[in-house]
Amino acid sequence: MPDKKCTENEQNDCVMPVRSANPIRARSLIRDNLEKQAGCLNLIHSRMPNIKVFSGTSHPDLAQRIVDRLGIDLGKVVTKKFSNLETCVEIGESVRGEDVYIVQSGSGEINDNLMELLIMINACKIASASRVTAVIPCFPYARQDKKDKANAQSRAPISAKLVANMLSVAGADHIITMDLHASQIQGFFDIPVDNLYAEPAVLKWIKENIPEWKNSIIVSPDAGGAKRVTSIADRLNVEFALIHKERKKANEVASMVLVGDVKDKIAILVDDMADTCGTIVHAADRLVEAGATKVYAILTHGIFSGPAISRINNACFEAVVVTNTIPQDGHMRDCPKIQCIDVSMMFAEAVRRTHNGESVSYLFSNVPY
Repeated sequence: MPDKKCTENEQNDCVMPVRSANPIRARSLIRDNLEKQAGCLNLIHSRMPNIKVFSGTSHPDLAQRIVDRLGIDLGKVVTKKFSNLETCVEIGESVRGEDVYIVQSGSGEINDNLMELLIMINACKIASASRVTAVIPCFPYARQDKKDKANAQSRAPISAKLVANMLSVAGADHIITMDLHASQIQGFFDIPVDNLYAEPAVLKWIKENIPEWKNSIIVSPDAGGAKRVTSIADRLNVEFALIHKERKKANEVASMVLVGDVKDKIAILVDDMADTCGTIVHAADRLVEAGATKVYAILTHGIFSGPAISRINNACFEAVVVTNTIPQDGHMRDCPKIQCIDVSMMFAEAVRRTHNGESVSYLFSNVPY
């Protein structure tokens, strides 16, 4: 049976052309095919060239949301533990000359996740990545930012500074985080730190989910959060109040004094984090005693350890709203009062702007779409 000859159009569609009497024509067809395939690959990466985003094991859902918004694929990485529980990380693709971002939040098994992040940073650095940025939505050890004056012996560690040193020594060139518990932690680093704010997303949630928000009052559960609540109150054009608390010891509140008038108003408690939730539950009770009609709590980092979920379920909150800097699916299943604000767009835009050399300060007062 005679060989079927391809037409000129059919030859252009073949991966390898049929043998041609004209070797120049054959080489031209091969070159055209290779250029066509390379063009398809370049099209995939044309939006964000020379960038890799990897996820640690602490919050893969947030990392996936970030890359989905960037329109790129999550980098390949394998994390495992040896029999002696040492952490082993293998970066599954080349990062030479790439702008690398590693997403790892300070949640769950804090120490294991921190060590995993340090190893990933170092692995990328010694693999010749051009820049390594640690995206740490909830910064670990942020509450240990100073020596406690209540400690008469004054031998308490400043663990937040230690973590900053460890990240720098591992090879991090840049840090992106959100709502640091103490803003001075930025000064613990000798590398750039972008501390994003959840405030724009919080304002959006309040306006969309509290119909009577114009009759609200923004309340800080402690004096340290006064600057945060005054900023939100000013942008909503409502009043603010604060609660002065005294602690007997960590996670245990001794007394609370309310400064401000909340009578016949919707009280919105705003704080950067909640752990065992003793503070915000006591604050909510104090606000109801003072005449507040409803009480909401809005927190950037919902840690919710120990008795937190039980306390929220039994408290007088209309809702406890948190962001997804920490995984919240399990908490939301256990407590119907907990609602979650997605802040992946904030981190995705921060990554995009950092990669392109653009200003990140736009995100301090705006929610990207």
